[in-house]
Amino acid sequence: MKRETSNVKRETSNVKRDRYVSRFTHHVSLSDTADPIIYPLADWRLLGTGLADGATNMAIDEAILWAVAEGKSPPTLRFYGWQPPCLSIGYSQSMEDEVNVDRCREAGIDIVRRPTGGRAILHADELTYSVVAPQAEPRVTGGVIESYRRLSAGLVAGLRVLGVDVSQALTPTPPEPRSRGAGEQRSKGVGEHRDCSPSPPHPCTPAPLGEGESAACFDAPSSYEITVDGKKLVGSAQVRKRGVVLQHGSLPLAGDMARIFDFLKVPSEERREELKQELRACATSLELALGYSAPFGEVAQHLAVGFAQALNLRLIPGQLSQHELALAEKLRREKYATRKWNFRR
Repeated sequence: MKRETSNVKRETSNVKRDRYVSRFTHHVSLSDTADPIIYPLADWRLLGTGLADGATNMAIDEAILWAVAEGKSPPTLRFYGWQPPCLSIGYSQSMEDEVNVDRCREAGIDIVRRPTGGRAILHADELTYSVVAPQAEPRVTGGVIESYRRLSAGLVAGLRVLGVDVSQALTPTPPEPRSRGAGEQRSKGVGEHRDCSPSPPHPCTPAPLGEGESAACFDAPSSYEITVDGKKLVGSAQVRKRGVVLQHGSLPLAGDMARIFDFLKVPSEERREELKQELRACATSLELALGYSAPFGEVAQHLAVGFAQALNLRLIPGQLSQHELALAEKLRREKYATRKWNFRR
């Protein structure tokens, strides 16, 4: 018990030592450029929780969700990274059927199932953001596609401040996503879990791995996700639970995104190479988009400014509460670090 408890505290305490956190020492607000009628000025908490393993990162995201649902924490924008690198799968995916777990272990790559939908992501050399807010919050209210559009505006603004000519993917609007997967479909209520990650068809979607679609997330942009010259730059997923929206997403800072196919099950080596080439044609990294490598802290700072500008927010630097730390410790120990959760079918 003590070992598990100290793990989350040790991981999250890295925020105090991380260089980029020192940049969040003032309130970030560019409300004069936002639309006060659509978005009245609001205070959100800004967190930078440093690097952590996959189970810890997912446990923290869900702990914040629970704390917001209980009224014990404010709406929160969080930035974080992954150490060691981690391959995460969506809520409805099969770890056993789609991931080469042995190869991940040999390479020192962590594995975890996310509480959100979508497909597999290799978290390495990236910045991850998460937004947690009550569904009644104007910036996330309404349908899933609409909330994607609104939150993506913050990402677009931040990346443009950084100097990237980004846009939101405009794809035909599908029906609003519904819960799916064993045990997911429940009537609306306090305990509902809604996997809300729209993935409409896109010309860049690779041919299937055998049966079904590609297991990788970045093979195509969904509605209102962020693109550069038609290539996907940010992949996001969302879940709605206990009247709260959790959306998190990955921004690859550098590296070859096609590496993910080295750790997914594919029918042949020839097909693996085909998938890598298809992914490189449809997705990109921040380094490729900018032409240079931007530091994690600089990117986080610009994204915070973008969220404040586009969503009329005053972002107030904070830290995880003791209640959230305790929840995260429990969720990590009893859920995200367990075989029962990660290999559920």
